[in-house]
Amino acid sequence: MPNGQWYPPEWPDRIRALAAGELTAVAPRRAATVLLLREAGGAAAIEVHMLRRRASMAFAGGAYAYPGGSVDPRDEHPVRWAGPSPAEWAARLGVATAAEAQAVVCAAVRETYEEAGVLLAGSTPDTVVGDTTGDDWEAARAALVARELSFAEFLDGRDLVLRSDLLGAWARWITPEFEPRRYDTWFFVAALPTGQRTRNASTEADRTVWIRPADAAAGYDRGDLLMMPPTIATLRSLAPYDSPLAALDAARGQDLTPVLARARLEGDEVVLSWPGHDEFTRHVPGPGAGGDL
Repeated sequence: MPNGQWYPPEWPDRIRALAAGELTAVAPRRAATVLLLREAGGAAAIEVHMLRRRASMAFAGGAYAYPGGSVDPRDEHPVRWAGPSPAEWAARLGVATAAEAQAVVCAAVRETYEEAGVLLAGSTPDTVVGDTTGDDWEAARAALVARELSFAEFLDGRDLVLRSDLLGAWARWITPEFEPRRYDTWFFVAALPTGQRTRNASTEADRTVWIRPADAAAGYDRGDLLMMPPTIATLRSLAPYDSPLAALDAARGQDLTPVLARARLEGDEVVLSWPGHDEFTRHVPGPGAGGDL
């Protein structure tokens, strides 16, 4: 039975073109995504918030993912900050400067608010806003989405402190070189703040769910849930943890070495693999053999 692994049908041709020097890899854009976690109904388990990308989306349409998106250049603008310093985050994330690290962390917090309505910020360094619903909040969120308002302006306007200590860096994946839309993405974990609730605030999603990682992985294995390799890989990695706090504690030891797919030609066959993740390896016969993804 086929699983729910996302593979665009054009990849083999693009891989062959790249190998032949007929395709130039584009530079990946920096991005961040957040695995929001909560207790699973009082049981010793966790649930993760996922959204399903609209089938009409050019990239990964129909696939389940987490709230996230590209870094906005304005995410480097100074903000009130709590938790590890941007310099400490730079060392953890493997980037050269504190400003770059701040932008990645800000993108994680901003995109979570834009797409799920959840805000990891508070009026003081040790508090979190308890409710982000209401017309005024929605107007501000819409302005962020439209890029009419920077995240720094949003926080300053509400006298809020960004809570970087509520995030744990979990993984880093880079879109393959043969994909025209490339992202260098940091995956974070965070607990759903008390009093806040998620909602489908993204125009890119047609469904959102809270689901146990094991149940989501089982749906993928059955072929019921479509996912990109980083999504199912991070879901499987959450399996040992029975609470959001346990996952956040474990984040300090997670390996952030970037995962980048490799493709090679063996004769006419394309061999596609992700280092350290053998389950995603795919052998694609040449056109004459009638192979496809």
